[in-house]
Amino acid sequence: MRVGIVARLAGAGMLMASGLAVAAPARAPTLSALAQIEPGQWQLKTAGSSAPPSTLCIANADMLIQYGHTSLQCQRFIIANEANLATVHYTCPGTGHGQTSVKVTTARNFSLDTQGIINGAPFEEQYEARRIGACPANGAAH
Repeated sequence: MRVGIVARLAGAGMLMASGLAVAAPARAPTLSALAQIEPGQWQLKTAGSSAPPSTLCIANADMLIQYGHTSLQCQRFIIANEANLATVHYTCPGTGHGQTSVKVTTARNFSLDTQGIINGAPFEEQYEARRIGACPANGAAH
């Protein structure tokens, strides 16, 4: 269990450094689409960009929902909880809000669309993700 927590924290730190920040989620109902995503090392490519993809170790796909908000006190409202689609709106007092949709194609491929406000600044991102293998032994994203 401790390795999973360390992996999530290390992954979030690497994403923040690369401009793709996620937060550990508040406890919420299990989302059917996210439950299909295989844990492991994932490559995230910004849709429509030629920029090199980033990598992320996903131990629990629920971490994808609160894009960019590090507050653990975010309130979530589930908009869609379908077999292949999860859409959640969240509000983080004092830091902003967002809405994220994850569409799962297979257990090893999904798309992530997210938008909102972080500390007064708007964001909007779309990513295509594919699983590339197991997480590194140290659990850090590269």
